[in-house]
Amino acid sequence: MLFNLLYPLHEQYPIFNLFQYITFRTVYALITALVLCWIMGPGFIRRMKTYQVKGQPIRSDGPSTHLAKAGTPTMGGALILLVLTISTLLWADMGNGFIWLALFVTLGYGLIGWYDDYLKIIRANPKGLAGRWKLFMQVLIGGIAAYLLVQFTSPVVDIPFFKTQWDMGIWYVPFVVLVLVGSSNAVNLTDGLDGLAVAPTFMVAIALAVIVYVTGHATFADYLLIPYVPGAGELTIFCGAMVGACLGFLWFNTYPAQVFMGDVGALALGGALGFVACAVHQQLLLAIAGGLFVLEAVSVMVQVASFKLTGKRVFRMAPIHHHFELKGWAEPKVIVRFWIIAFLLALVALSTLKLR
Repeated sequence: MLFNLLYPLHEQYPIFNLFQYITFRTVYALITALVLCWIMGPGFIRRMKTYQVKGQPIRSDGPSTHLAKAGTPTMGGALILLVLTISTLLWADMGNGFIWLALFVTLGYGLIGWYDDYLKIIRANPKGLAGRWKLFMQVLIGGIAAYLLVQFTSPVVDIPFFKTQWDMGIWYVPFVVLVLVGSSNAVNLTDGLDGLAVAPTFMVAIALAVIVYVTGHATFADYLLIPYVPGAGELTIFCGAMVGACLGFLWFNTYPAQVFMGDVGALALGGALGFVACAVHQQLLLAIAGGLFVLEAVSVMVQVASFKLTGKRVFRMAPIHHHFELKGWAEPKVIVRFWIIAFLLALVALSTLKLR
């Protein structure tokens, strides 16, 4: 918005020439989201405590240390989405279609998560939104976004470590839907400990910010042998706003958490990461940068498959972060070690831009 309002004045007032630079607007989108989260956070948490008498439901079959978290308010992801949206609208080019699609996916998945949280917390329905309806709505939103996305870009997937792209043709749309739904649910599965999901999310968002910036720059894309996507560089601002919103929320979500993110935040952030990766044909690179989320999701699938086929469990509890808790690791140790893994994977993903 500020770009559209102020940059046209740069000939009369040279200082507004700054708004043409994506890097400048990304930094201030991050700062805006971070500061807004800090300012709005305490009041938001107080209001959630008022509306949520019992707070986040705690699983009785989980680690006993989690019982002390009973009463902690949830649905904090609504704060993330609010400041992310405000910051993006302030600093991004409102004439850019990628920005509107990113917000559509993020807020659409956030709405699904909000309704699920609403049923669990406010309506006291322990099952929340039925899984089949949740999946149906995720696929529907993902399908709309995928169809619109191919109007902007070609149906190719970049192959990390190789100087080639895979043209998927008619299979590209269902593949994008799979990535969006998978990424959304993987982040949601990871959101089980204080700050465990939100910190890796901003690490992946930083890696994606670098990737979309070079992808949207013809010279850099050509030099790095990656697909050039005109206009995609504007998503760097969206990623910056996501980083700021996640950092601001982590201030309140770090151990011991004052508020939990809930499905409203986890589903939305996972969908946002998935969309950004799809917009620049880096779905496979997302699997590397977000490898921690992949590990969490795979641990659940392995656990379920093993129990149904053999009657035995591979892990003491899934997702895998609970397995390490039940082995005796303190919660902060699990969190920090998983953060280190996420950071390392984000660096590996960035390194693939040159390792071709």
